[in-house]
Amino acid sequence: MSISLPKPIAEYFAAEKAGDAARLARCFVSDGVVHDEGGTFTGTIAIERWNAAARAKYHHSVEPISSTVRDDASIVVGRVAGDFPNSPIELDHIFRLDGDRIASLEIG
Repeated sequence: MSISLPKPIAEYFAAEKAGDAARLARCFVSDGVVHDEGGTFTGTIAIERWNAAARAKYHHSVEPISSTVRDDASIVVGRVAGDFPNSPIELDHIFRLDGDRIASLEIG
C-alpha cells in the first residue's frame, strides 16, 4: 500500500526496509529521541545502535499502512512482522519533525 508521508518519515521507512541503521539514524536531528519498548534513545549514535539491536533481535520488517496528522505529530500505523509473539502487529509510530529531520519518534 502506498501512502503519502513527509519526506523525512518516508526516508525513515525506506532506511528501515533496507535494514540500514546508519541511514535511518541520519533521518534524525543530532539530538533526536526515540522511545521504544520502555527505553529512550537520544542522539544519532544511540538511535543507530537501537535500530541495529532491534533488527538483530527481532529480524523485523515494518510496512506503513496509514498516516494521520494530529497537532504537531504525524502518526503512522505500521504493520510490524518479525521474530516475536503475535507477529505481525500494528504499532503507532508518532513522529515529530524539526524542519527536514525527525526530532522524536515514539513507537507503541
